[in-house]
Amino acid sequence: MSNTISNVRPDPDKVLVDIVDYVYDYQIDSQLALETARSCLIDTLGCGLEALEYPACRKLLGPVVHGTVVPGGAKVPGTQFQLDPVQAAFNIGAMIRWLDFNDTWLAAEWGHPSDNLGGILAVADWLSRSAVAAGKQPLTMRAVLEAMIKAHEIQGCIALENSFNKVGLDHVILVKVASTAVVSQMLGLSRDEAINALSLAWVDGQSLRTYRHAPNTGSRKSWAAGDATSRAVRLALIAKTGEMGYPSVLTAKTWGFYDVSFKGQEFKFQRPYGTYVMENVLFKISFPAEFHSQTAVEVAMQIHDKLKKLGKTDADIKKITIRTHEACIRIIDKKGPLHNPADRDHAIQYMVAVPIIFGRLTAADYEDAVASDPRIDVLRDKMVCVEDPQFTKDYHDPEKRSIANALTVEFNDGSKLDEIVCEYPVGHKRRRDEGIPLLEDKFRINLARQFPERQQKRILDVSLDQAALEAMPVNEYVDLYVI
Repeated sequence: MSNTISNVRPDPDKVLVDIVDYVYDYQIDSQLALETARSCLIDTLGCGLEALEYPACRKLLGPVVHGTVVPGGAKVPGTQFQLDPVQAAFNIGAMIRWLDFNDTWLAAEWGHPSDNLGGILAVADWLSRSAVAAGKQPLTMRAVLEAMIKAHEIQGCIALENSFNKVGLDHVILVKVASTAVVSQMLGLSRDEAINALSLAWVDGQSLRTYRHAPNTGSRKSWAAGDATSRAVRLALIAKTGEMGYPSVLTAKTWGFYDVSFKGQEFKFQRPYGTYVMENVLFKISFPAEFHSQTAVEVAMQIHDKLKKLGKTDADIKKITIRTHEACIRIIDKKGPLHNPADRDHAIQYMVAVPIIFGRLTAADYEDAVASDPRIDVLRDKMVCVEDPQFTKDYHDPEKRSIANALTVEFNDGSKLDEIVCEYPVGHKRRRDEGIPLLEDKFRINLARQFPERQQKRILDVSLDQAALEAMPVNEYVDLYVI
């Protein structure tokens, strides 16, 4: 009996073809998606500007070889760097993810779809500057918004039913895949070349989640998405040379992604690609905290105010019960020592303790200066997380997509506060009317960190005007952010 494997080259996997068909053929006509993409753009860039306040982030930025300047290259907002598009994508991607403050998508897999902006903006800016130098028309910011919508959709729709974290892989694999697809189209690859590029993204070795979990939690989780989106640009450029792809990269027996990395399971899909993800994306507006804790932090702020009214402090607390959903417990229910900011912003007990004690939660509150306050660890030790199956069910319900947390505080004297429940954070679609003005305020604050008042106004005037932004050449918009 022969075990010879056929060497007939198969047609490309349907998953690859469906992604490319969507990117190349789907017309964006949802005004809600375009308006949400504009909000996402300014929020994402604002997160990057805030990250520039942190030396740990800034040290990773710039060219690979110090002093290198790429004439006509992509510019990095908030800096004076002008780089090749691969390195520019890393810079922008690392900035926007550094503080865990950009948008979020929660499903079977979670992630941050605006991480794709690193590759999208770098490529769009580079192509626009090259076009202007050649006497041609640059891309407009409408093209950037459309690419963002499509990257969000690819990453988010795959994430709906397919858990990469359960096989130990990090969600940035979806950033690489989504970025590869949209920048391939922007770079002018043919459909076949784009399929090749996508296959290269899947055939790569993929990032482990080691750096997100105890006892190894560390700062790579802040630049992993920058690495993924820049890798996407590199792979698209390789495919553009005519380099071959691997059509059954997912389904090949023994050697394909499904068998090697996904326990032999094929991907499942809940819905076709459209504009659903951008329209329903979650914004982190109030707190730079892992999203499964956002509602818990909102409740903790209410508890802080109640303690003040009662004349009590955190020292009077005997126990705090956090009623939550399964994903929260799996990712951020964390006991024991927390070793660095990356460890702390993925510990729900820390993210609840700080606002109860101080009445705030900012990026600076994860740094050693605040974390050294002994009251935080004392209060952390008084907390216990318990799963509410209904919260877990509502978390996965496509009509709800809640991220519920409920806190009950018991005091040393035997009294307690009534449980406070928050199902939908301020960044949720159900709270858009409340959230968008706050998101714009967040953008204003972040602009003021880096730019003089006149420059802030120029950026705001176009960024808050949908029609003006969509019509503006990409290179001119990016130039507004140059120091």
